[in-house]
Amino acid sequence: MRNFFLGLWRIITFPFRLAFNIIAFPFRKIKQFIQFLNTEPSENQLTEAVVNLISDSSTRESFWEHVGLLRIHLLRSVAVLAVAVFAAFGVAEPAMQFLAGPVGGLKELQAIQVTEEIGVFMRVAMTMGIAVAFPYIALELWIFAAPGLKSREKKMGLAGIPLATLLFLTGMAFTFFVLLPAALPFLGGFTEISQFWTAHEYFTFVTGLMIWIGLFFEFPLVIYVLTAIGLIQPRILAQQWRLAIVIIAIMAAAVTPTVDPVNMSLVMLPMILLYFISIGLSHLAYAGRKRRAVESQEEEFVEDGGAG
Repeated sequence: MRNFFLGLWRIITFPFRLAFNIIAFPFRKIKQFIQFLNTEPSENQLTEAVVNLISDSSTRESFWEHVGLLRIHLLRSVAVLAVAVFAAFGVAEPAMQFLAGPVGGLKELQAIQVTEEIGVFMRVAMTMGIAVAFPYIALELWIFAAPGLKSREKKMGLAGIPLATLLFLTGMAFTFFVLLPAALPFLGGFTEISQFWTAHEYFTFVTGLMIWIGLFFEFPLVIYVLTAIGLIQPRILAQQWRLAIVIIAIMAAAVTPTVDPVNMSLVMLPMILLYFISIGLSHLAYAGRKRRAVESQEEEFVEDGGAG
């Protein structure tokens, strides 16, 4: 009889329990997320991890598990990118018209291959899809790396995703609104040869340059992260600034249409500025890392003294 009334009670209260669980679900997830952000990983130095990876079979198994997790994150990123590219099909043609503005519009370009128009259409849609899906791709990378980060690093990494997106879009906008208006007249007027640019060559050049420059604008965040995990020191960056400028010049020559001083300077100047900004961010990350190390040593000292 007791089981009967208990079952009846469960049937009667089921709608209320279901409604409560639905309402409580987001709050539980938020609580779990906050706990995850405040969870500190186990201390494991990079050299020690490499040694264990070579000598310890369980560490190797764990490594391959992490590789499998990375594959899942990459697959999800690719899936979201595919959705973003598919959604971009609806606005790809207006975007093509916009991107062709510096040369007078689409009517000034030619297609000399049967599949050239659809290839250009797909390339522009892909570029737009990358720009739209960039925050999610960055989030997937953060989710993969977050379990090995300290609480402060997790929060900084999560807060850095909007900044990374802004830097990427800023780099793309810089390419289109600053670099192209200066580069295209030079390319088109270098000699008296008539210019009849194909759509494939033009959009390959424009979209490729926008993606590369957008990625270059991520440099400050990359340096900050590498400093925060102890792989780079700001002193080394400051000492090697001459070498950095040479490398920047090589990279600028690789992505700019010509190696003339004007076009190279348009790429080099913001990259050099970003490099020195990166040194400042590296100092901040290094100071924070040293401060946390001192605090950790003080806590260990207090614990050891209390135990003694």
